[in-house]
Amino acid sequence: MNSIRPLPEILINQIAAGEVVERPASVVKELVENALDAGATRVDIDLEEGGVRLIRIRDNGGGIAAEQLPLAVSRHATSKIASLDDLETVATLGFRGEALPSIASVSRFTLASRQPHDEHGAALQVEGGKVGEVAPRAHAPGTTVEVRELFYNVPARRKFLRAERTELGHIEEWLRSLALARPDVELRVSHNGKPSRRYKPGDLYSDARLGETLGEDFARQALRIDHVAAGLRLHGWVAQPQYSRASADQQYLYVNGRPVRDRSVAHAVKLAYGDVLYHGRQPAYVLFLELDPARVDVNVHPAKHEVRFRDSRLVHDFVYRTLKDALAETRAGMEPAAAQAPHPAGASPLPAAGMGGGYAFARPAGGTGAGTAWQARQSPLGLPVAEAPAAYAALYAAPSDTAQAAVVDNGTGLPPTSADSGVPPLGYAIAQLHGIYILAENAEGLIVVDMHAAHERIGYERLKTAHDGIGLHAQPLLVPITLAVGERDADTAEREAATLAELGFEITRSGPGSLHVRSIPALLANAEPEALLRDVLTDLREHGQSRRVASARDELLSTMACHGAVRANRRLTQPEMNALLRDMEATERSGQCNHGRPTWARFSLAEIDRWFLRGR
Repeated sequence: MNSIRPLPEILINQIAAGEVVERPASVVKELVENALDAGATRVDIDLEEGGVRLIRIRDNGGGIAAEQLPLAVSRHATSKIASLDDLETVATLGFRGEALPSIASVSRFTLASRQPHDEHGAALQVEGGKVGEVAPRAHAPGTTVEVRELFYNVPARRKFLRAERTELGHIEEWLRSLALARPDVELRVSHNGKPSRRYKPGDLYSDARLGETLGEDFARQALRIDHVAAGLRLHGWVAQPQYSRASADQQYLYVNGRPVRDRSVAHAVKLAYGDVLYHGRQPAYVLFLELDPARVDVNVHPAKHEVRFRDSRLVHDFVYRTLKDALAETRAGMEPAAAQAPHPAGASPLPAAGMGGGYAFARPAGGTGAGTAWQARQSPLGLPVAEAPAAYAALYAAPSDTAQAAVVDNGTGLPPTSADSGVPPLGYAIAQLHGIYILAENAEGLIVVDMHAAHERIGYERLKTAHDGIGLHAQPLLVPITLAVGERDADTAEREAATLAELGFEITRSGPGSLHVRSIPALLANAEPEALLRDVLTDLREHGQSRRVASARDELLSTMACHGAVRANRRLTQPEMNALLRDMEATERSGQCNHGRPTWARFSLAEIDRWFLRGR
């Protein structure tokens, strides 16, 4: 048996490099984060062969004193924390003091720097972990880190690197993520001696970087949100449901400015988009979550990709409710509007006590044509699921004699559309196409509405509102069910008995791995209560809350609304069509049907002119 002995310093650094340095993108991440922590406002990134041959990071930050250069490449030496209290409230991107020595141990490494008040700079070379001497060097204020021949002395790691284009793609994706979080910093990237990308600096709260990084289409479809409550702040952008993706490639989450992946927040976002996304599609978002650093542990992952919240249930509920309420405002006929800039850190314009704190959503604007005085108002009348289409006519009073005269005078069969009267976003119906689509004219052009999909959403939302007012009732079982579960699920059921009761389940623990189920949600009595309960327990264990019962209820209500909606080939009168348009404008989430399909489309007059080459 071998005796215990201390490891050599170089081997220690190479082992640490295995955790910190996965590929060239990991090196770029660590070095650029150091530059930002040093106060840099411009960072130049020069790459060769996807970063394998060369990574050079130059910044205009505060610099490093000549005598401290050897300390910078020694393990666990840092200027960012000095005590346990600092570690528990760390606000910098880097803090462990592992990055530079780890990178230097697996590359040919040069560190050069100059502080603004020094007459000249200094440089230090490290070859495979062997530290050289500090030497004077001409250098502008700031720091340059040069990493050559990454993994040259660790062939087993180097052979796992991918093709040049692949490694460069990973670097560009991380820089895109950084550019979204720090629009105030200028980033210049070159590859193999040629400029490849430049992110120009802008206002901290401008939307310019959004279009630059994720495309103008995302920027046009994005809703700006800013919500403060319970000591938490969530701001950023969420794409409207019609802008969805086949993959999760445009999902960015930042916690106190740090890009992270978090299952709990991802789950909350997915729930918020629950019944407005077409099946299999992914939402797109850029979200910044801010909270007291003492309420989040950033020291749980070697590469700092993950965090742990002290109260993950509160964070999950906060994110879910914020996004759910924002998406509820995506009514048909409305466009995303530029929101007021989020308030800088330190300002508290919104209440921060309780989950009912203030919202500052970028609510969609009304029609952009003449007359913007029109406002959607929810009809006070209910919408029975099985109602006949003719009932729409009763929702609005007949036009006055004056109005009828105006209709006759203009000869169009439409109410007047002068700037004084205002034109609603979906305009006024002019025809029905094949008994399926409603054609309407608004101030901008043509609106096409899928009448079945639209009516389906209207009925669904009103059913949900009605059942939310009633609440979930429990139905006692004539013969209680004994359910065999894992011990962890039994522990969860015992701990969350009150939460389960609110959902309609009356449960007692009858053994280490068994539960006694005495009642189930009444509305779901014909469903599979055992499978539903298992899913609920899994959610409670992993996320601290469950929407399974509500989702199962919503699925049932959606089916009811679908069966009660107007069918294809059903002819509607013009008042009935207009009544449907007005209901769409007043109904939450009416831009999509219950299954996530769009309910309407807009064609501007300019777009229609292009179809016929008018003006050319």
